[in-house]
Amino acid sequence: MSRFEKLAHVLWHCQYHIVWVPKYRYRVLRGPVAQEVYNCIQVHCSQLRCRVVELNVQADHVHLLVKVPPKVSISKLLGVVKGKTALRVFTR
Repeated sequence: MSRFEKLAHVLWHCQYHIVWVPKYRYRVLRGPVAQEVYNCIQVHCSQLRCRVVELNVQADHVHLLVKVPPKVSISKLLGVVKGKTALRVFTR
């Protein structure tokens, strides 16, 4: 298996290590909240055709290693993932 992936006219390998924290680094990502964040990240990344290589939700931060196709910008990916995840967690 090659580490490169193909689209119609491109051969790509765009892998990013993303770390983000809740405001003031509060330790709120525990128990059911952590599980909800994990599930939301998986769902929203798959909707944007991104592949999650590794995902680790700690009590005060999230590590995400993701392969992003060239058609999707990192700012769009993080805007969707962080925004929709926050809305979902707050409503629950």
